[in-house]
Amino acid sequence: DAIETVHRGFLDVGVDVIETNSFGGGEVVLTEFGIADKAYDVNLKAAQLAKRLANEYSTLAHPRYVAGSMGPGTKLPTLGHISYENLKKSYDEQVRGLFDGGVDLFVVETCQDILQTKAALRSIFEFFEKQRVKIPVIAQVTIETFGTMLNGTEISAALVALEPYPIDVIGMNCGTGPDQTTDYARYLCENSPTPVSVLPNAGMP
Repeated sequence: DAIETVHRGFLDVGVDVIETNSFGGGEVVLTEFGIADKAYDVNLKAAQLAKRLANEYSTLAHPRYVAGSMGPGTKLPTLGHISYENLKKSYDEQVRGLFDGGVDLFVVETCQDILQTKAALRSIFEFFEKQRVKIPVIAQVTIETFGTMLNGTEISAALVALEPYPIDVIGMNCGTGPDQTTDYARYLCENSPTPVSVLPNAGMP
């Protein structure tokens, strides 16, 4: 009920896309709560809830869509918290649950470690290949107050690292707020081969 209230709040003011309540729905995070085995169900239900409301609010003139949210988790492979392969596997059930629940696109967001981003994208695109399906994919990095991703990757390096993937939108989210995001967003707009997304915080969290 609480999540439905949040979704309706966004839909009532006219947004085109709502995000699933699945930011922490990967097995890495759910393991910390002792429910890693529920990863598929958690993501399936998050997607189904958002999709039901999006359909309820959709009209021919104003269709509404659902983005399947995939956050960075709590273990970064570059720092040795988890292996790249294990992190990739931890996303597999999340991807399957969100897709089966009806999301219209995936958003890999708040990326702090470029290896984590690659692991999530690999899970998505392997799923597409295996199931012979395709929906849009957004990848969004987070630039910290010191001007790089958490592990030191600059926005230019992040763009180069993500360009080989067949993603549809490259962008930024979370972070420090609109003012400090401007220069990095401008770089993406001037250099990205794909459309750019920007979803900053209102300010410092």
